[in-house]
Amino acid sequence: MTAKVEALWRHPIKSHGREALTHARLTAGMCFPWDRVWAVAHDAAKTDGSAWAPCQNFSIGAKLPGLMAIEAQLDEAAEAVTLTHPDLPDLTFRPDDDPQALIAWTKPLMDPKRAQSQRVVRVPGRGMTDTDFPSVSIGNMASHRVVEQKLGQSLSTRRWRANIWVEGWAPWEEFDLIGKTIRIGSAEIAIREPVVRCLATTTNPDTGKRDADTLSVLNDDREFCVYGEVVTSGDIALGDLAEVI
Repeated sequence: MTAKVEALWRHPIKSHGREALTHARLTAGMCFPWDRVWAVAHDAAKTDGSAWAPCQNFSIGAKLPGLMAIEAQLDEAAEAVTLTHPDLPDLTFRPDDDPQALIAWTKPLMDPKRAQSQRVVRVPGRGMTDTDFPSVSIGNMASHRVVEQKLGQSLSTRRWRANIWVEGWAPWEEFDLIGKTIRIGSAEIAIREPVVRCLATTTNPDTGKRDADTLSVLNDDREFCVYGEVVTSGDIALGDLAEVI
């Protein structure tokens, strides 16, 4: 079966919304464009926001399931983000200029027993991915369907927060590609490592409520999707072939 791009997603603010795309320009050594550009550090964070830091420093869906129901739309020219949530009024703001607008907007989604969102950080030149290298994440639609079958329920792929979704690979074939390079459109991506999953994936992205034990049907290491590194710049779009080089 021919493998091709089924969906493209970016997440302008880490764990605070996602946006579907039809195409993107990938740059060698960089994250997916405009993905995790901003992140929300909480009041117990051990980072000043000037460099990459691991996810435990930020307000994320694993700890705050309500965040998983946020949708985002980015105005690249204005560097303004519009956020929507089923339980909140819409918010349009510029994270660099008015970070407290986001902090106040998400206050109803906070768990009073956990660290509270405090400030928005931005690292020049890279997104705040969960990897210590600039990465893109790739999901396999066939593997997603296996998880649905094991759980006996329909699931949105938005739970997994991947950048690129591929249709046409066999279930779990993405793990066999680790150490190999794939070409999508005119870009080339070296597949580096599996994505280790957390409680965020148990949350319904429409409601922000936990409703599926996704982790129970993964392997012992809780792996789903893979991380890649862009090694050749190029354009990708929906329907592009995904080929192993």
